[in-house]
Amino acid sequence: MKKILFLLFFGGSFLLNAQTLESTAKEKIKVLEATIKRAEQKHIDVQKEKMTIRTATTFLEFANWDAKHIEENTKAFKLVNTYKKEAGTLAKNLADFERSEVVIMLEEATTALQSIIDGKVIRKPSPKVDWSKVRLQQDALVFNNRPVFLADYTWKPTKGSLQEYFGALDGFFLTPSYVTDDTGTINPKKLQELQRKPQGTIGFIFLNHKVAPDWAEKKYGPGFKMRETTYTGYDIDNRGARFIQENLIKAMVPKMAGKNYSQLGYMLCNEPHFFTTAGAWATGPVSEYSMEKFRAWLTNKHHSLSELNALWKTDFKTFDKVTLEIPISEQLLGTPQWYDWVTFNNYRVTKWFNFLKDEIVKYDPQAKVHLKIMPHLWSDNKRNHGLDVAALTDMSGIIGNDAAASYSTAWGEPDDLWQDYSFSWRELCMSYDFFKSISPDKIIFNSEGHFLSTVRFRDLYMKPDYARTVYWLAHTLGLNASQTWYWPRKEDGSMKKENDKGYAGSVIQQPRIVNEVTTTMMDLNTFSEEITALQRQKKPIRIFYSETSAVNTSNYMDEVFEVYKSLYFDGIPIGFATKDIICKQDNNLWDVIIVHKTPYVTDAEFKILQTYLDNGGTVIVDSESLKMNEYKQIRKEVLQVSKGKLIWSTSVPNSTQKAFEIVNEKKHTSQFNLVENNALNTKGCIWKTAVMPDGRSIISIVNIGKGTAEVTLTFGDEKTNVFTNLITGETVYKSFKMNSKTVLLLEAKQ
Repeated sequence: MKKILFLLFFGGSFLLNAQTLESTAKEKIKVLEATIKRAEQKHIDVQKEKMTIRTATTFLEFANWDAKHIEENTKAFKLVNTYKKEAGTLAKNLADFERSEVVIMLEEATTALQSIIDGKVIRKPSPKVDWSKVRLQQDALVFNNRPVFLADYTWKPTKGSLQEYFGALDGFFLTPSYVTDDTGTINPKKLQELQRKPQGTIGFIFLNHKVAPDWAEKKYGPGFKMRETTYTGYDIDNRGARFIQENLIKAMVPKMAGKNYSQLGYMLCNEPHFFTTAGAWATGPVSEYSMEKFRAWLTNKHHSLSELNALWKTDFKTFDKVTLEIPISEQLLGTPQWYDWVTFNNYRVTKWFNFLKDEIVKYDPQAKVHLKIMPHLWSDNKRNHGLDVAALTDMSGIIGNDAAASYSTAWGEPDDLWQDYSFSWRELCMSYDFFKSISPDKIIFNSEGHFLSTVRFRDLYMKPDYARTVYWLAHTLGLNASQTWYWPRKEDGSMKKENDKGYAGSVIQQPRIVNEVTTTMMDLNTFSEEITALQRQKKPIRIFYSETSAVNTSNYMDEVFEVYKSLYFDGIPIGFATKDIICKQDNNLWDVIIVHKTPYVTDAEFKILQTYLDNGGTVIVDSESLKMNEYKQIRKEVLQVSKGKLIWSTSVPNSTQKAFEIVNEKKHTSQFNLVENNALNTKGCIWKTAVMPDGRSIISIVNIGKGTAEVTLTFGDEKTNVFTNLITGETVYKSFKMNSKTVLLLEAKQ
């Protein structure tokens, strides 16, 4: 366990007692306030510093509460594996740790502002966003005719001083228990509450499904309630599920339509997952209603019962007699039974969410819907969770998710990426690129951001540079709004609830992290046009993604990530292609599709690739791909060149090289050229470029590598080697060093 180091003060380090730390912090506030006054006389924007003072006063109050409630904090630390052995010491020292962090934060803010006053650094003003006037316009949130990015915290108090700088997200909560009986009566208090609710600020509607009313179990059960440990605690295939939602939506949604607090859409479900695999996390059964739908699905899927029996190696007499043990054994992975069940599980869940969407749009025609999809359910290997992520993303009007990042774990195996990178970025980067490949014209809303903590990841001593890096990276990938997990304190600093496993070591004990997140958001909003331009860049290289291969193999996403990673650090946006993307989108949006270790594809997937070639497209494919259909039957057909270009690859490096050559031939590479060297000999700088409408060329560089990167950067045919740091106004020459977890936004000087 790291030791808490209290404050370097006036050049000497020494342990200060609580009273001295608090008085020192208050003196530092006065110094910063005086510096702010001098800056305002020079018409310098001081929103950041005023926010820092608000953060300081807030956390000094929190520290005072923590100093008086050591026993409560000890219990909280004991609930976290990482901290339970030293829970008492951590709780005893917590208040002074928070105070010392406040002092460091204030000193750093004062020094930074003084540099601006002295003319060493130039700061562009950041807009003060009025959340009641933000509007959703296609792929952007707009305020005063400029795109803006919004950030808040889950469970943060909705009144008082925390709204001004730390988010003002609004919304409303819907749950089945508001339907009070089997005639569809709605709880009158909730109707009145909604009727009285003002327009408010921009927000979203939370559709909860965790708890079903008792009357429904009597009416539609027994068994209507099921999977109660998940976030959908009832049978979605039972007719009662539709009855409840039809009545709830009919009564409530018309009153929400057109309000500010519903602009960020209707979240159809919190972290949906419908695992039906024996032994899997959060797995569960299905009802006979589900099995009836499965039999009907099988009837439509297969040409005849004899075909089904031949595939399944069974002897069912009729489709009505088909049975399958659910939860299904993972030992069946790769068999026709497995494929059919997993595919049907996706189908039934997608149909359920389409039903909810249709009901909402019936009463709010302008409504956008989204789901809080856990992206790791796509970026990891395991399937049979019931989510066809591509179909659900395509269905949604807003790309909803709760993407995470981490750099340590309280239990379980460490992530392989931590060996070479400062944090695990696979889930965040790969899933956001997938989402935006499917729906490039939609915003991304992370309604439960797990960048700062997850179930397994927590670090009381987190450094601000990590927070800045991960939030900056997420926004360059397409993030527009977020609600960070989470804020479990009341306004006075007290705990919202006891025995909260997520409390200890979280952001409400980390003033510098809260400060850095808001500072980063201010910078993103200062340069919102530039960040939006980065988000909108075409993705000229596409990796073919097949749900068929994902369902039928145990490591398909590892293979997909292998080629994705090999392409990712060379300044060319990477995307994905699926059957539907190729079918529905303009194929000129990309230059080449890479098919890598994708052995199983349906006939429809195979045909769309051939059609793409017929229309002049370029495909790079290896010898292992496209060999069999979904039931592992050998495919006789092979791709034909036709009007396009078919390139055979022998390895991932070979595919990468050929893809870059094609993009270069089409002149879709950036005019920037970045060469990186570091001690690990593994590229760690993620860079994205854009040309602004006024002709300026910009580049964002994020070093997620573990060590310092030595960067050589040039621009254009004449090799321009002088750049401007847009955030500070400082000049940057072509050779420079970037520490791990560093962000730059540069403009080429021409």
